[in-house]
Amino acid sequence: MHVAFLLGSKQDIEFTQKIADLLKEFDVPSEIIVASAHKVPEKVIEEVKKLNARKDPTVVITVVGMSNGLGGVVAGSCVHPVINCPPYKDLTEYLTDIHSNLRMPSDVPVMTVLNYKNAALCALRILGESDAALKAKLMKRIEKIKAEY
Repeated sequence: MHVAFLLGSKQDIEFTQKIADLLKEFDVPSEIIVASAHKVPEKVIEEVKKLNARKDPTVVITVVGMSNGLGGVVAGSCVHPVINCPPYKDLTEYLTDIHSNLRMPSDVPVMTVLNYKNAALCALRILGESDAALKAKLMKRIEKIKAEY
């Protein structure tokens, strides 16, 4: 199992690392790839081809601020689930850019999750559907959180 991060910019690495750290807690490997859909679309397509060739369960998380062309480009060609997790710095940026993550053409299935922790948990739950050990770890986490309330 595997999570691939596709980032529009190196500036998004620090934000992405928070997601990767949570995946690591569950022993799920990840990789970070920087490939802007606007600046190097040919690299994005090459990376998607590599991801499509993977035999193990894979989830892709795109991390892009501003105009998110990356999530749609990836989802348009990728056989794996794609989650957008935009790294908004403030409310103004969120209000300006959110629609580029939410409005996708038909046949371009992208899920958008605004909280980095929830993006990691979504990826883990998707991967847990085919991995009993991961599913059990997730259940323990849910039980722990419920016990706190």
